[in-house]
Amino acid sequence: MTLGCARNEVDSEEMAARLMSQGWDIAEADEQADVVVVNTCGFVTAAKQESIDVLLSLSDDPVPAVAVGCLAERYGEQLQRQLPEAAAVIGFDSYDTIGDTLRRVVAGENIPSHQPRDRRTLLPLAPVQRPGGQTPPGHGQPAGLDLPGADARVLRSRLHGGPVAPLKIASGCDRRCTFCAIPRFRGAFLSRHPDEIVTEARWLADQGVREVVLVSENSTSYGKDLGSPRLLESLLPALGEVAGIDRIRVSYLQPAEMRPGLVAAMIGTAAVADYFDLSFQHASGPLLRRMRRFGDADSFLGLIGDIRAGSPEAGIRSNVIVGFPGETEDDLAELERFLVAAELDAVGVFAYSPEDGTEAADLSGALDADEISSRVERICALADHVAADRASRRVGTTTTLLVTESDPSGSRGQAEYQGPQDGDLWIADCVDVGEAVSVRIVSAAGVDLIGEADSP
Repeated sequence: MTLGCARNEVDSEEMAARLMSQGWDIAEADEQADVVVVNTCGFVTAAKQESIDVLLSLSDDPVPAVAVGCLAERYGEQLQRQLPEAAAVIGFDSYDTIGDTLRRVVAGENIPSHQPRDRRTLLPLAPVQRPGGQTPPGHGQPAGLDLPGADARVLRSRLHGGPVAPLKIASGCDRRCTFCAIPRFRGAFLSRHPDEIVTEARWLADQGVREVVLVSENSTSYGKDLGSPRLLESLLPALGEVAGIDRIRVSYLQPAEMRPGLVAAMIGTAAVADYFDLSFQHASGPLLRRMRRFGDADSFLGLIGDIRAGSPEAGIRSNVIVGFPGETEDDLAELERFLVAAELDAVGVFAYSPEDGTEAADLSGALDADEISSRVERICALADHVAADRASRRVGTTTTLLVTESDPSGSRGQAEYQGPQDGDLWIADCVDVGEAVSVRIVSAAGVDLIGEADSP
């Protein structure tokens, strides 16, 4: 069971591959299992609570539940003490031997809980230089892994079908945003070798995947630790040449690191969706400095202008944090000015919540919960209006729909300017899942679009 972001989905599939190589079978949701593995999220308060609630919901089941993932890594034995319903709490470093650990859980053994530590002090291993330019194997991959239909170097087994799948290009983060705890439990930024990523993309294509979504904690940092900070600009065309992959979507872009060359590579590579997932977080320069981030409303609008100059129909989505300590009415007004001018396609609005071990948790100027809730409601209303207006102006245009769901009533999926969380495009025709269809947009309902398939 996987909670949280698309990166967790990849982690679960890598874990499934390890378990299969260690003699385990992966049960379907409606099958009886010997043990349930819950891949938790530990990012923000709401996500942590959801993970705890899921583990609690399994407590009446005689099948033992094991917690893995970010919440387990972040809190370890503290989570085990407060949640004895979890039969074991396993950290990232124990994934290689998870099969043996689960056997011990099923046998009723008491498993020592993971001991958390600040992983920011763990520097990434320098790339291994091999004679003859051989491609290094996957990080932590068991030797000789042999899964049905998989390249021997791919540490992954798909848990769900469908034509869209995340593809992890890196893990960890070197940035020090004051509100974020991810570097503490995910560690330093570590890029995967580009050949390894392309190999996995080929494997995904063999599994019927038609769109890969590149995921990491910060995709614009890809290649820095390999001595090539512009490596993403060459990785994208290489992925675009993978037979069977029709669309590449790039997520988690840091605005301060968006170079003109990267914008050009994304727009100029035919297989790359005209879609920019830009993590602005706010638009007030002074408040962004308190977050230890860069930029302001005008620089962000300049970046958006550059993107739309090259691709007027590009989709742009972002997240913003409202109620950060010290946020003034002037800061909030600047965010509103930015949202109106930016005309974003989708905006995720998050209420600030203090996270354990972060610098922001000790900052002065904390706002009370009612004030934060009021500001979130205010920004949500504006963001929804802006996104709906942007969608309505797509009526009359033509796009390509990648079908992810289909039944006799019609088909739905995403246009290239829509991320999976940003709304759907629906047509009345019943089209096979995985097919790409040329569609003319005829109406909009909020961020959702309704279209008509072009005649062949």
